[in-house]
Amino acid sequence: MYICLCNAVTDGDIRRAVAGGVRTFAELQARTGCSDCCGCCEPEARATLDAALAPVAFPLPLVTA
Repeated sequence: MYICLCNAVTDGDIRRAVAGGVRTFAELQARTGCSDCCGCCEPEARATLDAALAPVAFPLPLVTA
């Protein structure tokens, strides 16, 4: 789904950015250009970033046998 129409940034782009190391909204903007034009997408972009970061913030513990 497109999050930022101005710069054609999708939710998948945001998830990939997080997988690539993005941890803040400023980093997301620098990496993707998301929400640096009209700004209408900022709430949805931030929510998508937060959702993508949630598993990163609380990773599952490694299970050893």
